[in-house]
Amino acid sequence: MSEPVPATPTRFDLRALFPVLRWGRHYDRKSLAEDLAAALLVTVLVIPQSLAYALLAGLPAEVGLYASVVPALLYALFCSSSALAVGPVAVASLMTASAIGDFAAVGSPAYWPAALTLAFLSGAMLLAMGLLKLGFLANFLSHPVTSGLVTASGLIIAFSQLKNLLGLSGGGNSLPEVLVSLLPQWQQVHGLTVAVGMGSLAFLYAVRLGLKPLLLRWGLAARATMLLVSAAPVLAIAVTAALTWAFGWHQQGLKIVGSIPQGLPPLTWPSWDPTLLRQLAVPALLISIIGFAESVSLAQTLAARRRERIEPNQELVALGAANLGAAFTGGLPVSGGFSRSVLNFESGARTPAAGAFTALGILGATLLITPLLFYLPQATLAAGIVVAVLSLVDLSLLKRTWGFARSDFAAAAATLLSTLLLGLEAGLALGVGLSLALHVLRTSRPHIAEVGLVPGTQHFRSVQRYTTRSSPRLLALRVDESLYFANARALEDHINDAVASRPALAHVVLLCSAVNDIDASALESLEAIELRLREAGIELHLSEVKGPVMDKLQGSRFLQQLAGPVFLTHYQAVAALAPEVLHDDAAP
Repeated sequence: MSEPVPATPTRFDLRALFPVLRWGRHYDRKSLAEDLAAALLVTVLVIPQSLAYALLAGLPAEVGLYASVVPALLYALFCSSSALAVGPVAVASLMTASAIGDFAAVGSPAYWPAALTLAFLSGAMLLAMGLLKLGFLANFLSHPVTSGLVTASGLIIAFSQLKNLLGLSGGGNSLPEVLVSLLPQWQQVHGLTVAVGMGSLAFLYAVRLGLKPLLLRWGLAARATMLLVSAAPVLAIAVTAALTWAFGWHQQGLKIVGSIPQGLPPLTWPSWDPTLLRQLAVPALLISIIGFAESVSLAQTLAARRRERIEPNQELVALGAANLGAAFTGGLPVSGGFSRSVLNFESGARTPAAGAFTALGILGATLLITPLLFYLPQATLAAGIVVAVLSLVDLSLLKRTWGFARSDFAAAAATLLSTLLLGLEAGLALGVGLSLALHVLRTSRPHIAEVGLVPGTQHFRSVQRYTTRSSPRLLALRVDESLYFANARALEDHINDAVASRPALAHVVLLCSAVNDIDASALESLEAIELRLREAGIELHLSEVKGPVMDKLQGSRFLQQLAGPVFLTHYQAVAALAPEVLHDDAAP
């Protein structure tokens, strides 16, 4: 429960930077029990995911475990979300592999330090944005662009795992690169690997799609059902590892994880090579913004279901601390994970302490069970990745946006296709650039409606949509957009065309109820419009101007040039300028 903050604090309040000091004061046994139960479920899910996402990034499997310990503890210390679970995620892992692949080969001595440097840069950028209150930057990633990027990433990741499911080699940062690397090897498909990989894939899909509703129909408790479903990847790992050990499948060509170091996460240092720092700066920024946008969106969704709220800038600080922690403890870039966060929420986590308990569970795994993972087939982990990332694929987005907003469809489709064909960085740049260009194009042609009085009311609506009353002496235009340099000329042209066809016109009223801002270019256009109308014997008026816009206009000479007052309501403007409209015999 949040406590009130004094209106005029006299000293720095640590609770603003460390939310744990607020919710920790009210922590009780009930919350402890619920957080521990949730942490148990999430730990079961996170162990195989962490191993898989580290391999996806081209790093040793244990790096995924390291990235799930200290980063999660630091996030719990700084975060404002009670449900978001932080660790390695699919998209960030793919972006990590893409960014580092241009600098070092997978498995080379320079590869892991580059991943640490990427995590460090990402953490530093997130922390700086949080301290500077720059959470609004994520707003430039529209939902269609983000969804298109995540969907394309999910497809690329799924196809990239074909090499592990088929016993082949290859890879790439785009779908064509992945397919081109795999197709020449089709005659080298390894039968045993296919059996293990496809068998694991079929089992995991059967559990996800069929076991949960079946157990619920049988009357099993929801939490027990979630535990069993979440344990499916662990069961697949245990069974396939045991079979590999018993029958020596690794000696028959089946690739296994191999030796995973047992012990605490190591203390590590990022590289301070200026060339590497420059090369990774842009990928780190993209990972930071995408990770934050996805994390805060998920956190807000989960918080709303409990009527809680999160602080986006505080989440930036928390994610920044988590990534810095990853950089100095052998990890890789991290962010909020969808499946682990939803499971954390659904299993009853009450506070961020659940994430800290999950981190301790992963720490126990690094100390105790890593030798048991020696015979784990990589095909089993690949199957787990495919099942996890395909849940991120949302092709229905294209259908929804096509029927609602063609500009959003264009942004989503462009992001999806360019990411598939060119890679993540190019896809994101094209998607964001196209979104901004379409926004400028749309606002440069603002909707301007001629309005009239709806009979029997004091409301004014478009003359093209409603039966209204008006006067040939008065032209009332409602501008449905803020006025700025890109659309100021469009307003001039619209008024010029309208005035030319009305010889009896004496007044033009701009209804500004939808105008939220006016810039200097638009102000000059308004002055030009007023002058041109005055020379033609027509008066320009404004109505329903919003307070912030009025404040700006009062500091200009434009209001001094207007022939009449700025009307508080449009009804008052019509009553003063064309009172005949208010009578029943007015022209329809």
